[in-house]
Amino acid sequence: MDERNRRALLLGAFGAIAVFAVLFFAVGARNVVDSLLSADPALVAATFALALCWLAAWSLMLRTVLAALGVDVPAGKSFFVYAGAVFANNVTPFGQAGGEPVAALLISKVSDARYETGLVSIASVDVLNVVPSISLIFVGVGYYASTTALGERLETAVGSAVALIVGIVVVMVVLWRRRDAIVERLPAVVAPRLGRLGLDRFNPETLEADLADRLGRFFANIERVATDRWRLAAVVGLSLCGWLFQTAALMAAFAALGHSVPPYILLFVIPLANLAGAAPLPGGLGGIEAAFVTLLVPTTGIEAPVITAAVLIFRGAIYWMPVLIGGVSVSAFGVTALRTGESEDER
Repeated sequence: MDERNRRALLLGAFGAIAVFAVLFFAVGARNVVDSLLSADPALVAATFALALCWLAAWSLMLRTVLAALGVDVPAGKSFFVYAGAVFANNVTPFGQAGGEPVAALLISKVSDARYETGLVSIASVDVLNVVPSISLIFVGVGYYASTTALGERLETAVGSAVALIVGIVVVMVVLWRRRDAIVERLPAVVAPRLGRLGLDRFNPETLEADLADRLGRFFANIERVATDRWRLAAVVGLSLCGWLFQTAALMAAFAALGHSVPPYILLFVIPLANLAGAAPLPGGLGGIEAAFVTLLVPTTGIEAPVITAAVLIFRGAIYWMPVLIGGVSVSAFGVTALRTGESEDER
């Protein structure tokens, strides 16, 4: 890890610690610990089991997208590859935006696919996960509004989420419509700047041609995924299953503390809270937990320390367990990929 990345990671870690410190001070750290100690171990285990189901569902999404791109990865291997991708997202600032390049490199090395194919596959999974989340937000908020008046905080959160999603969609549509111009002009702009770095491996003319070729394949792969309707429907269905497994996991976390939360509340709280993952924190750590507490306190009426404890159990399953599994996977795949790369160089 170079100095710049190390500095960003340290700043993100300090930021997460600061957010947790403020959160625990606000809700009462002693009460949170007492709630955690009272949790039912069997239901805590159920929370982690449901989180594994979520991870499996979204790993099958990745496998299905890769299949649409002509890359065959066994189901078991895709689970550990996706866990490695989640690990990359969780340890880099800005969540998916920071982890996708690392995840794409992992996918390309493990599956022998091109880097841009790996990038398209993991980016497609992340983008397609937005489709069910939008539906869940509107279904959950709609049902909640039919029973209870929406608070100002919730209205702001939903409005911000809709504005953010619409903005992302608009940017994606513009980029897609101008893809030919991007492929034609962007390499000519980037290549000379890289060539000025003075490194022998950056030959501007060769690099420009390589970038144009990679961008062309990148957009071609996106089109292949988008036009494969049956696989696209399967991917969206698997995404929905993953969101529902997360909902069930958070319900189990609350049940472990002796509380019941209506599922329709969690249907919109989980996607909304995950938007905090865009913060410059490792995988949104700290920010997402604070967002959960902020949204759940006014919508459930449960005490803040209990909610914080439930969220910590849930995030232990959704965040820390994939970090552990994915970290081991990245280490194992990294050794294999390195050996493969050496053998290819020898040939």
